[in-house]
Amino acid sequence: MIESFKLNTIPNFEQGEIIVIDKPLTWSSFDVVNKIRYKLREVTGNQKIKVGHAGTLDPLATGVLVICTGKYTKLIEQLQEGEKVYEATFRLGATTPSYDMETEVDKNFEIDNIKEEDIYKVAKSFLGTSMQTPPIYSAIQIRGKRAYEFARKGKKLKLEQREINITKFDVSKINLPDVTLTIACSKGTYIRTLAHDFGKRLDNGAFLYYLRRIKSGDYSIDDAIDLEGFIDFLDENKLTISCKK
Repeated sequence: MIESFKLNTIPNFEQGEIIVIDKPLTWSSFDVVNKIRYKLREVTGNQKIKVGHAGTLDPLATGVLVICTGKYTKLIEQLQEGEKVYEATFRLGATTPSYDMETEVDKNFEIDNIKEEDIYKVAKSFLGTSMQTPPIYSAIQIRGKRAYEFARKGKKLKLEQREINITKFDVSKINLPDVTLTIACSKGTYIRTLAHDFGKRLDNGAFLYYLRRIKSGDYSIDDAIDLEGFIDFLDENKLTISCKK
């Protein structure tokens, strides 16, 4: 494991650093990469410096986003393979087309008949390897466009299933209509789809109300740096960073 960048160290972004950012709410992963790339080009004077991320987070999710710079961008594919851990809240009794808060509720369900033992039983049923269909509101490329571009125009798509593996699906709190869980899963798992399927297995409806990634491979939220704090660090140490080769 390569240790992630800390604010009390002298970095060498051109040679390579791994930065664990606590992604802010409403920012896309690409927004974060672009912000950091722009700032690094400014402080280093290197307009060709490479910056990339290892594992996308949706705009409505927060938490661990692993950023690689310089020569460490060659490690992105390897880093993406690591298991991901999330804290999630599923809201029962309703569904949305996007399976999360991006779109409005399109159907409501009564939840009076849902028992706690049913929730624990359904949660256990998700453990192991299975096939998952990605949500149509996703960034998957279809004929040169993102799937969500078709979905937002009301066009129907059939997305291919992919194999996923779930090693933890623990219910930590039940406060209906909300169920809070800790989920550990393989790369490429859509937590939004898990929420939607969770509702179906309860003969009800559900969507993803809250999502925070607390671990990605070897890097956890304890390693994470606030994006604004990281940008401030770059401004405050511009001279040192620009001279570092």
